[in-house]
Amino acid sequence: MKIATWNIERLKTKKNLIPVVENIRKIDADILILTEFNNIVELPFYEFKIETQKLPREPYDYKETERRVAIFSKFPIIKTLKTYDEMSSCCAEIQTNLGNLIVYGTIVGILGYSDKNFKTDLEKQTKDINSLSKLGHFCYSGDLNTSFSDNYYFTHIAREKFIKCFQENDLINTTENLSKNIDHIVVSENFLSNFKFQISEWNINKEFSDHKGICIELKK
Repeated sequence: MKIATWNIERLKTKKNLIPVVENIRKIDADILILTEFNNIVELPFYEFKIETQKLPREPYDYKETERRVAIFSKFPIIKTLKTYDEMSSCCAEIQTNLGNLIVYGTIVGILGYSDKNFKTDLEKQTKDINSLSKLGHFCYSGDLNTSFSDNYYFTHIAREKFIKCFQENDLINTTENLSKNIDHIVVSENFLSNFKFQISEWNINKEFSDHKGICIELKK
């Protein structure tokens, strides 16, 4: 099973539409979390999808088709769960071939760690993690605006809060050692315990958005 996440930068450059879709098709993830999403990106090879709520036009000139987060799945979505801010995160319980998995897709701080919303997002989302991760196998994924392995982009406070939260909830940040990376896939330790996982990256040169795409593949 593959889980992937990618921030597609609102698809600001329409010429990137075809390569964005082709990269997603090539990765062939079973569960895909897209951040800074735009619904002009059509992915008919995914049968199931949820997304965050419609955004106000101001103050960031959001288009009618834009959403901050969308979760796509080849497996059935059997339930949606409420998050603290349904414009910035969404959550679904997915019936995978490895067992049910609660997937929380998110952006933490819509303009990065200097954004006024970053601290609020961090505090409220860690509370979401504390409660939702108790309900079953859990995956927290998306644009965390925090690197964990280098000085690429982070604050000490945010990094420490994330690490503490993940440890307290028995979650493994599978992507914490990737360099120059702020998009992560964090999964329940007991879900991962029966598998090996392999990490892959794409858009490394930031050609089609300003973020790399990240994927983990779980194998027996």
